[in-house]
Amino acid sequence: MTDSEISEEKRKRSTFGVVFLTIFLDMVGFSVLFPLFPEMLDHYLNRESVQGGGLVSDFVSMIQQYSFVGSDSHSFRIETVIFGGALGSLYAILQFFFAPIWGRLSDRIGRRSVLTYTLGGTCLGYALWIFAGDFWILVVSRILGGIASGNLSVATAAIADVTSRETRSKGMALVGIAFGLGFILGPALGGFASEWDWSLNSNATFGFTPFSFAASISLLLALVNWGWIIFYFRETLPVENRVNEKQPKPAIFQLGKIINKSVRSSCLVYLLYMISFSGMEFTLTFLAVERFGYNPMELATMFLIIGVTLIFAQGFFVRRYVGSIGEKRMALLGILLGAFAFVLVSQSFDEMKFFIALFFMSCGVALISPTLTALTSLHSGEKDQGFHLGVFRSSGSMARALGPVLAGFAYFFYGSSTAYLMGATILVLPFIILIRVPQPITHSKEKA
Repeated sequence: MTDSEISEEKRKRSTFGVVFLTIFLDMVGFSVLFPLFPEMLDHYLNRESVQGGGLVSDFVSMIQQYSFVGSDSHSFRIETVIFGGALGSLYAILQFFFAPIWGRLSDRIGRRSVLTYTLGGTCLGYALWIFAGDFWILVVSRILGGIASGNLSVATAAIADVTSRETRSKGMALVGIAFGLGFILGPALGGFASEWDWSLNSNATFGFTPFSFAASISLLLALVNWGWIIFYFRETLPVENRVNEKQPKPAIFQLGKIINKSVRSSCLVYLLYMISFSGMEFTLTFLAVERFGYNPMELATMFLIIGVTLIFAQGFFVRRYVGSIGEKRMALLGILLGAFAFVLVSQSFDEMKFFIALFFMSCGVALISPTLTALTSLHSGEKDQGFHLGVFRSSGSMARALGPVLAGFAYFFYGSSTAYLMGATILVLPFIILIRVPQPITHSKEKA
């Protein structure tokens, strides 16, 4: 191996490491609150009861005016589902608006600069969360985090910059692992960190809360990622491959402007699939609390088991067999597994059946996330990677904004069983659309 080849291999490994940590961190930021929502609602309600009311108290009072399906668990406050859906969606809707902006900006000025700025914003958001004594500070921290997490499109484009068409799917499998790991270990991190309460019953506007430890761990990860970008990450997009177009519009206005029909279809499939999956994954916390009385530590263990399954499926099965099976067929299989899992969850009233359903759900998302990313990338030209992947990731962000809210309302008004059956029904649409997307042509079967 020549010196230039060794240098290129080091650059590729460095890129993979930065991208993995960036995507993992963004998904942790989105999902770390999931197991904390029930206790978070009680914490801020109790705080506002002492202070004489506030945003959370007004929100809960408004929700309680409506009739809803009763819970079998006396310890489960079902309005938490709506509270969590609104807070989770705030982060995702901002990610949706900013993903194509950061993606296209990175096509113009390079990946490194955009990642540096956005990760600085991520650090600031987590720092605010540590001291979110009042609820409005938590909201501001989520706004900053959501804006900065639009850099998902930039990180994904960097993988496309350093991989060939033949190895693109395996590179995107790494992206899928980071997504799955952050999406699943984020709640596990939140649950485990809830055991350490720094608040000491503080009533200060800027002060520690029972959730400050989770925020501190997230900040530490963000600082490591930021430092890696600043000191070790080398630009992946050559100047000659950059574009000068300015397209700072959100993805909802960009999807119809994508000329390539296959890319449009892949983005639409991802949007519909993630509406279903993010909604169902979000409400798992509430279902486990309602049906089995789980506390945050037990919820953390549940998500950890899901994460191990997902990582194994992506790290072993996808990377080994995607070349022979093909991205399209593997994605279709993932949708089928997801639909089966949601039906099973809806009827799971004992823990054994529940965890069997979670196994199939984990396998489904493990198959579909990296393969849909690869389909979008492989159908894109070299100069449109950032733009197309920005629309793709922004579509997922919009889905993560809609999914928790829709699933939360379905759960609130119709109950958990009906909500999960609705999630399975939604998956019929992306399955039909994906059947018409052609399998992209690669020129060899070489391994990554």
